[in-house]
Amino acid sequence: MSLIVQKYGGTSVGTPERITEVARRIRRWREQGHDIVVVVSAMSGETNRLLQIAGEITPSPDPRELDVLLSTGEQVTIALLCMALHRLGCAARSYTGAQVRIRTDSTFNKARILDIDEQKVRDDLAQGRVVVVAGFQGMDDEGNITTLGRGGSDTTAVALAAALKAGECQIYTDVDGVYTTDPRVVPQARRLERITFEEMLEMSSLGSKVLQIRAVEFAGKYDVPLRVLSSFEEGEGTLITKEEQQDMEQAVISGIAFNRDEAKLTILGVPDEPGVAYRIVGPIGEANIELDMIIQNVGADGTTDFTFTVHRS
Repeated sequence: MSLIVQKYGGTSVGTPERITEVARRIRRWREQGHDIVVVVSAMSGETNRLLQIAGEITPSPDPRELDVLLSTGEQVTIALLCMALHRLGCAARSYTGAQVRIRTDSTFNKARILDIDEQKVRDDLAQGRVVVVAGFQGMDDEGNITTLGRGGSDTTAVALAAALKAGECQIYTDVDGVYTTDPRVVPQARRLERITFEEMLEMSSLGSKVLQIRAVEFAGKYDVPLRVLSSFEEGEGTLITKEEQQDMEQAVISGIAFNRDEAKLTILGVPDEPGVAYRIVGPIGEANIELDMIIQNVGADGTTDFTFTVHRS
């Protein structure tokens, strides 16, 4: 018997019927003797609906209150999933991020996880319950609800898996694994059976939407095995680990990723002197904005053009 953390995204829990199917899948894992912790996102479209409502009230919602609002989407899902599990005869209990003490910093809308007190989860597992946790959210030291930003449920799942020392963190999506490139663009794309954290991190940073980049970083840091699986069909998916698969004729290129939501910014005439680059990127980093690429061209007049790219979100 092993402990497995499973994460189901918005599409996987988008309707009552799909929530019931997720519950059946969880029951099958329980019947195999595994302890299961489940992390869920809001139902598909719910977060956007809440944002739209907030926008109808004010064009500039207070960040703290926006986090209080957005966190309700996942709370609906955890309750519905537990109801479905109860109907199937599975003991289960739902928790918000605050209830399982996912402690974050106070950066509203894009908070970072500081630590998790996993004892409540362990106590429920010891009593034979499936534990269902709301992804995407936590609580700061002042007791404020915080959210982790888009894709934050992936990060919640990996962080819980690390805290609980789970045997595997399974990410269920609408695709059956990680492909060499987007199969919607290249029909000949091939599913990868195995890939390293480093390769997945590179693909995520360059536009692969299968896994959120912060979740991959977290998994690599704490050596949490990840497996990407489909919610809608059976299969082995793609395993993401630290160890590289040793094949005699291993491909040099693992995959190709691209991103349509990337902006390139260039600052012209920057003085070519020590410390200038930090004065540019430092405040950007302090605002929790991730730079994907930096290019610096040295000019002949003692200045440089400083170019960097950022993601739309």
